[in-house]
Amino acid sequence: MNRDTPRPAPGRRIADFQDVLKEPTIALEKLQELSFSGIPCEGGLRCLCWKILLNYLPLERASWTSILAKQRELYSQFLREMIIQPGIAKANMGVSREDVTFEDHPLNPNPDSRWNTYFKDNEVLLQIDKDVRRLCPDISFFQRATEYPCLLILDPQNEFETLRKRVEQTTLKSQTVARNRSGVTNMSSPHKNAAPSSVNEYQVLPNGCEAHWEVVERILFIYAKLNPGIAYVQGMNEIVGPLYYTFATDPNSEWKEHAEADTFFCFTNLMAEIRDNFIKSLDDSQCGITYKMEKVYSTLKDKDMELYLKLQEQNIKPQFFAFRWLTLLLSQEFLLPDVIRIWDSLFADNSRFDFLLLVCCAMLILIREHLLEGDFTVNMRLLQDYPITDVCQILQKAKELQDSQ
Repeated sequence: MNRDTPRPAPGRRIADFQDVLKEPTIALEKLQELSFSGIPCEGGLRCLCWKILLNYLPLERASWTSILAKQRELYSQFLREMIIQPGIAKANMGVSREDVTFEDHPLNPNPDSRWNTYFKDNEVLLQIDKDVRRLCPDISFFQRATEYPCLLILDPQNEFETLRKRVEQTTLKSQTVARNRSGVTNMSSPHKNAAPSSVNEYQVLPNGCEAHWEVVERILFIYAKLNPGIAYVQGMNEIVGPLYYTFATDPNSEWKEHAEADTFFCFTNLMAEIRDNFIKSLDDSQCGITYKMEKVYSTLKDKDMELYLKLQEQNIKPQFFAFRWLTLLLSQEFLLPDVIRIWDSLFADNSRFDFLLLVCCAMLILIREHLLEGDFTVNMRLLQDYPITDVCQILQKAKELQDSQ
């Protein structure tokens, strides 16, 4: 069955996925073909497919159990090593650290001091905290308590502090740590609801509980620690959010329990493919975001010259809208369920981020009549608050553009 074949009934599609996924060796091309048209959420199919498509799980089913156990234990090690304060040691948690000595104290100016590292990490943490607290404000999911809080950190018998408390206790000024990829003050879509800005505006959960946004905060903090070259840049929260939501709502409780670790590794793999978008020094290289934005316009020029000339005439540059579309994988342009549906197709396509360029081009073509009639102000509003909500229509148009190349 090719991608243009009419979709079978939902029950048949679920059976098709189950047939592919029960094989000892997953047929990747078949899985990609099925996933491109949308993955059913029933039975945790989407969660499993994403883990395969993002190269977290190998194609050989027999190795899944051992690989998952190994990766989840590795993530637990990251928690032990990176979320605790310098000098705190708990032998029963399996942590091995030297006690803080007089030579290593909070005022030690030595760049190798663990206290110095701790305070520098706080700068990154404050930016992460600010961003994750306003994640997906149109739904309440991230403010609700997770069913599976991190007992490693929340166990009252140990002395680990949560990142939330670490933020509350720091005296750093938030304005000193704002680090925005684009140099503008906000990458959020104007039609997204504003989230509370104060750390005290959210409902305080009882001791032993933590909100989903706190889990996302941990994932991003550990990623920043392990990847100091890029650390954390605003917008990464919008990439990890849909991944975590998908895994944390898995109907299979055995998988849902490990949503944090599984999200971390899938996010890391995804970032390995798109991290250049977040590195300003690479903007003008062939792998940089400027090249990709220009590619959207060059594709539009090839497919719809009239529309391309209209945007050029009005001096509407792709940087005005496509920067956010491409960098955040359209996560700010649509509601979360629609973003997840788009990501089914992106993850399933062999050249997934070339396909993203076609999706962006399709979004322009589908509102061409409005753009041809509108002035600069009207068109900028259309592009920054995209009017079409039928993502299947957009994906179908993108597929048509792909097939016509």
